[in-house]
Amino acid sequence: MRNWSREETILALDAYCKVPFNKASNSNPIIVEVATLIGRTPASVKMKIGNFGSFDPILKAKGIVGLGNTSRLDKEVWDEYCDDWGKLAYDSALIIAQLRNTTLEEFTHTLPKQFPKGEERERIIRQRIHQTFFRDAVLSSYNYRCCISGVGSIELLEACHIVDWSLDEVNRTNPRNGLCLNPFFHKAYDKHLLSITPDYSIVVSEELFEKSSELSFKDYLHTINGRSITLPDRFFPQREFLEIHYERFKTRQ
Repeated sequence: MRNWSREETILALDAYCKVPFNKASNSNPIIVEVATLIGRTPASVKMKIGNFGSFDPILKAKGIVGLGNTSRLDKEVWDEYCDDWGKLAYDSALIIAQLRNTTLEEFTHTLPKQFPKGEERERIIRQRIHQTFFRDAVLSSYNYRCCISGVGSIELLEACHIVDWSLDEVNRTNPRNGLCLNPFFHKAYDKHLLSITPDYSIVVSEELFEKSSELSFKDYLHTINGRSITLPDRFFPQREFLEIHYERFKTRQ
């Protein structure tokens, strides 16, 4: 049995972030794709994902211990990327592009004539990689369910930044700066028409109540006001980020 390489382990960590932890099966398409790329079985990739679960403090807090058959390389890769998810997103994309014998432009569907060359092209490519990673990590963490409405159609789900991406460059790719929301609640959250407290409670603004003319929808808003969101399996929304948004929300009331 050959040892896992650093590149293979990085791809497994990337898959860990994109596969719902309770759906890490041998038939999961992400797991199958990684296994095919690196010449391993889906079962071995699934096991490696379970290894990373043993390092995740959110899972530990929930009493989920993951697998115990970890290696020193597993821990080294986890420690390197657990506070820099943007680096993981870019490094894993680069490895995948190399294994597919393609370029990052093709990997991100960046057409040659669309963008200038040099640093600007590099910036755009990184931005696309980071956006895709953020969306995949956030939605999968919430098991593809809006954390307010419970809507479970992936076509109607978006990854919402808690602290707007334009205000916090460091945490643009951090899944803990994300919420899985349907488009309506995403827009309302961005416009501070509703917020989520650091204790994960939904707060609906008076403005949103007043602008809702349909009594049935207004009644629905009353039912969710003060209710807790559905929390993710991993990458819990960071309380400090929620506090920033909630304080901005309160200044509008």
